[in-house]
Amino acid sequence: MFPMVATVAEFRAARLLLEAEAKRIRPAPRGLRVGTMLEVPALMWQLPDLLEQADFISIGSNDLLQFMFAADRGTPAIANRYDLLSQPMFDLLEQVLEAARVARGGQGIPVSLCGEAAGKPLEAMALVGLGITILSMPASGILPVKAMLAQLDLPAFRPVLAAIRRAGSSAASLREPIVSWAREHGLPV
Repeated sequence: MFPMVATVAEFRAARLLLEAEAKRIRPAPRGLRVGTMLEVPALMWQLPDLLEQADFISIGSNDLLQFMFAADRGTPAIANRYDLLSQPMFDLLEQVLEAARVARGGQGIPVSLCGEAAGKPLEAMALVGLGITILSMPASGILPVKAMLAQLDLPAFRPVLAAIRRAGSSAASLREPIVSWAREHGLPV
């Protein structure tokens, strides 16, 4: 998986280099799945071409969020400028999921999300509600996220999330209505 890819040409060059090196290894690998992190927003305008060449995509939430909102997450004065649970991020994630679903003539390719957001129960709930079911997170997030997901009625939550998104399309964040729903349903978020 290649990080910080900004163009399909970069991905293609990296993949060709990796495949050439893999041919030199003895014994040769039986198979090679090659993907990319989606951290650089410029890739969003290259998705169809990228998805035809990548075997998988992993959304790098930490870097993608800070680049999307032009806010360094390490700077406390502006760290609250962005939120994974905002309409722009939901729209972006949904766009990636839909493009990946129809890629390669409808065969599709896997999409995962990695980063701090995946290890937070509320964010994980929203991500799974959108359809991202492969989450890579810090070890400290595994038990809390697992506990929340074990209690989540996903079929009930998905239409609620869609309604929250429709109702709050101009809000800076959709966090509050999602938190309210989770609390009403006794979820540990």
